[in-house]
Amino acid sequence: MQFIDEAKIYVKAGNGGDGVIAFRREAHVPRGGPSGGDGGDGGDAVFLADEQLSTLLDFKYRQHYRAASGEDGRNKDQYGQAGAPLLVHVPVGTVIKDHATGKVLFDLTAPGQRAVVCKGGKGGRGNIHFKTPWNQAPRTAEPGTPGEERTVRLELKLLADAGLLGYPNAGKSTFIAAVSRARPKIADYPFTTLVPHLGVVGLPGGRSFVLADIPGLIEGAAEGAGLGHRFLRHVERTRVLVHLLDLQPDVPERDPERDHDVLCRELERYDPTLAARPQIVALAKIDLPHVQEAYPRLRERFAARGIELLAVSAVSRQGLAELLERVWKVLHPTQP
Repeated sequence: MQFIDEAKIYVKAGNGGDGVIAFRREAHVPRGGPSGGDGGDGGDAVFLADEQLSTLLDFKYRQHYRAASGEDGRNKDQYGQAGAPLLVHVPVGTVIKDHATGKVLFDLTAPGQRAVVCKGGKGGRGNIHFKTPWNQAPRTAEPGTPGEERTVRLELKLLADAGLLGYPNAGKSTFIAAVSRARPKIADYPFTTLVPHLGVVGLPGGRSFVLADIPGLIEGAAEGAGLGHRFLRHVERTRVLVHLLDLQPDVPERDPERDHDVLCRELERYDPTLAARPQIVALAKIDLPHVQEAYPRLRERFAARGIELLAVSAVSRQGLAELLERVWKVLHPTQP
């Protein structure tokens, strides 16, 4: 299954049916008069948030969506049938934007939420509506109005309580696999994770929260460097950010303090409100000897900046319980 989180599609509601001009001419119906019925209304184009979907993959193969038009009116005062609405299923968390203006039209954040993106046209009136005492045989009817149409841009923003951020190979995929049932690809080369992953983290007492693993960020991510620019939107809905830092002594330009500064700076550039969210900072791979040796010094350096640096290992599970409890306390400050 491919993860597609952006799509551009054309949507058109149904046109209204035309009203008709008709007259009754049956036997034994003297002066039957007008009998042209109204046209049916066109169907609306409705988007439905479906919790069974997790990607916009379907819109990669189909870009045009049209609702049914209403039928024209008929003789004998018969109205045309209304067009069936078009129901487009999208994942929960989909933002619908007008492609031309970029304006947000709808934000579908709840399962079952509906949005009428294009209204169907109204059916025209038949000549039965135009009869007057001085015009007993009107030859006037209205055409149906066209349905609305627009090109929209769909953007999927994952719905997660907490977002997991870090440089490539910081151990994020191993972490989320250790604390949830998510099974992302794990390898020892940069940008192993190419798509976001969601995992449900279970805690004692039946507590749980949703954690999102975001592909590795690098300097310049907010301007499109690496993969971060494409996926930073997936942390917009999170309420707490977990920064996972790693220590790589064989890479001189990499330093946990500098990495944390870069991550915060990229969040600020992308959306200043993200940088202001509650953050939990942890040093990964504490089971490795060189990380254990450097941790006390790094903890003091972060403490001097007013940041508590935790230490975790997804392999030995050291520190995982404490970090997850910290996340829970931020998400639910009034609960035990």
